[in-house]
Amino acid sequence: MTGILLGVDCSTTATKVVAWNASGENLGEGRCDIPLSTPSPGIYEQNPDDWWDSVVKALRQLGEGVDLNLAVALAVSNQRETVCFLDKTGGPIAPAIVWLDERCRPEVDTFAAKIGDEKIHRITGKHKDITPVVYRLAWMRKHAAEVCGKIAFISDVQGFLSLRLTGKLVTSWASADPMGCWDIVNKKWSGEILGALGWNEDNFPAAQKPGTVLGAITPEAVSQTGLPSGLTVVAGGGDGQCAGLGIGATHPETAYINIGTAVVCGACLENYVFAKAWRTMTAMSGGYIVESCLRSGTFLVNWLLRDIFKRDGGSDDFDELENNAARLPPGSEGLSVLPYWSGVMNPHWNPGARGAIFGLSGHHRQEHLYRAVIEGIALDQAFCLKQMTESGLRAKQYFAVGGGAQSDLWCQIFADALNGEVCRLDTVEASSLGAAIAAAVGAEIYRDFDDALDNMRGKVVAKFKPGDNAADYAGLLSDYAALYPAAQSTQQQ
Repeated sequence: MTGILLGVDCSTTATKVVAWNASGENLGEGRCDIPLSTPSPGIYEQNPDDWWDSVVKALRQLGEGVDLNLAVALAVSNQRETVCFLDKTGGPIAPAIVWLDERCRPEVDTFAAKIGDEKIHRITGKHKDITPVVYRLAWMRKHAAEVCGKIAFISDVQGFLSLRLTGKLVTSWASADPMGCWDIVNKKWSGEILGALGWNEDNFPAAQKPGTVLGAITPEAVSQTGLPSGLTVVAGGGDGQCAGLGIGATHPETAYINIGTAVVCGACLENYVFAKAWRTMTAMSGGYIVESCLRSGTFLVNWLLRDIFKRDGGSDDFDELENNAARLPPGSEGLSVLPYWSGVMNPHWNPGARGAIFGLSGHHRQEHLYRAVIEGIALDQAFCLKQMTESGLRAKQYFAVGGGAQSDLWCQIFADALNGEVCRLDTVEASSLGAAIAAAVGAEIYRDFDDALDNMRGKVVAKFKPGDNAADYAGLLSDYAALYPAAQSTQQQ
């Protein structure tokens, strides 16, 4: 097969388009930033047209080094839980609300009570929280009635890009699911939930199984992007699910850890389960994903370097801190961090929670704080995964991607805290690769996802096994479990 597969990863901050061959080799990349507006604290918005503009520019950049005429199929990996509002022509009529947004906090309990907390959790796989789009839609009905009166369509990011690419408002099950109004078992928009919002399924994109052909690119999109006429557009999925697919974490014995702005860890199960300890997602290759999400990952490290240490965060800064922190023992000489700078999702589901640093003394230096932050993030994942084992998760091997996965210190601390092997892959573009795998299935290059994975999944380039420190982290995990109740008690006084 001489053609190429395009994985379009439209994330929160940028669109990256990677050209892959049928062996999963990266042939070239294009990238374009996406503006993010924060008009007031807790409010995060984007212009949907900027998503499309970034795709066009990234494709044009890719085309400078790769012959786009060789492309045979394209699929999208998208930032999850971000929503846009469109008129009858498909044009945006208001800013898109980004997954980081917190404006709907007052509506969460109120709207969930209309359906029933347990019932909405069972239908969607999502415990009530500010992250699923459904609660922002409830906020819109209450606080933006004039805008709601003009809305013809409500879409996720992939649906919007599909409209620009094919002329049809259509998305993937794995992109509709994170919206929080998707019936995860019956694979359809929930009439009961949408009815309570005052909308119906006609206001939302048609949704297809990942790997299904959505349509062919339009002449207008050909003109704007430089893509070949008739290019096949295939259903991709949310960036988390695509990343899990790209690294091959498709069964309960393996899990993916995306150590990025947020830290997301998950694994696939065949049967549907839901519980407060995790959120359940639709898997790209079939079945379901049980997933944990910590909203403060590398975001917290960057905050520490930039705002506290007053460093620019360059490679020299990281190298110095890593080298010094690596010499410290587990526990950072009595320093502990509760990494809830942006609230907490599972298992506590408290958007009002805040981070805390415990045990500071005069002998602590920057490297102590740096290591304590990494340890807090790793222990939080260990705490969540311990509860997720009740779902049938049996992971002993973790595939790590994202910026934090490029650090030997991060990977080793995760291996010790999780008491499992952490594998670093040869690509940081796992979400794009997962989308390209879906494109390969849709283009019938491979007969199914298993066949595609055998040929395209990311390759392991480094392994980190639990070491002598694993026993120390097992003890620290008990201490970590006590931090949240202690912080809550303090904050409530």
